Amino acid sequence: MAVDSAAQTKDRLITGASHVLRTAGYGGASARVIAKAAEVNSALVFYHFGSVDQLLLAALDRSSAERMALHRVTVESVRTVEDLVEAAEQIYHDDVEGGHITLFTELVAAALAKPELRAALTERAEPWADFVEETLNRVLAGSALARLMPPRDLANAAITFYLGANLFTVLDPDRSRIQSLFSMVRRVAPRAKLLTMRLPGRRR
Repeated sequence: MAVDSAAQTKDRLITGASHVLRTAGYGGASARVIAKAAEVNSALVFYHFGSVDQLLLAALDRSSAERMALHRVTVESVRTVEDLVEAAEQIYHDDVEGGHITLFTELVAAALAKPELRAALTERAEPWADFVEETLNRVLAGSALARLMPPRDLANAAITFYLGANLFTVLDPDRSRIQSLFSMVRRVAPRAKLLTMRLPGRRR
């Protein structure tokens, strides 16, 4: 029987941790349960990652990298507020279906009782704020809206909304309330064109 390399073992542990966190939640993500899902010895969790939390963060990192690559494709053609709304809705649904929302919300909930997780999660949120700001800059640069509401502030607001929507998904299993919110924003978006027009003398 072939023996896994260290890289293969770590990969199996991350895959197992992702599965357990999605299906059993943070409370059920023990070293023993994760190791069983990965079909390895539970001691290898600590050998490769030092702790269960570090393994769960590694699972989140993998999911985040995969989602970021997918979402960059989603927003690459965004040029208007209407495009932004469509992209935001697509990103939300992709993250729900892909399980990323579950991974993130389970760790955020755990951070309420474990302050040591907060800094790690805050650090991991920063690239997403940068991603949103970059997209908003492409749509809003030089506009009246950008002067009233700087893209970084809007990016922080978007991240805050995203976290709230993620958490609310737990209480809105059919997603009807979140869907109604996106529908409302789609109706309002065309009326924002005046605020997103470039001001004279400003370049895109």
